[in-house]
Amino acid sequence: MTEAASLLRARAAAAAAAAKAAEQIVVLDLRGQTLVTDFFVICTATSRVHLKAVREGVEEAMDQASHRLFGREGNEQAQWVLLDYSDVIVHVLTADTRAFYKLERMWANAPQVEVSGGKAG
Repeated sequence: MTEAASLLRARAAAAAAAAKAAEQIVVLDLRGQTLVTDFFVICTATSRVHLKAVREGVEEAMDQASHRLFGREGNEQAQWVLLDYSDVIVHVLTADTRAFYKLERMWANAPQVEVSGGKAG
């Protein structure tokens, strides 16, 4: 997968989350920092029902764009769902869970990617 394609995939995931009213959307560029993935898309859902809607929206949009889902961790009962698209990993968390795990702080050296004319989040 090319770097440009990975970036487009990350932006598509962020846009899909935004379309479902996810909050505090952040895209982190992890290229050169880990071999696991190129980008994290991190967003907040306001409830478990909202978390499910955001997850389903991202999955549907990515599927329609022919982006293969390699794995999913968590379900509608979870407070954190991870969607693995190999070069892009999407994290949908409830506010309390996001505050507890502080993924952005863990990856503080990763640049944030601008999404839709401004920094996501």
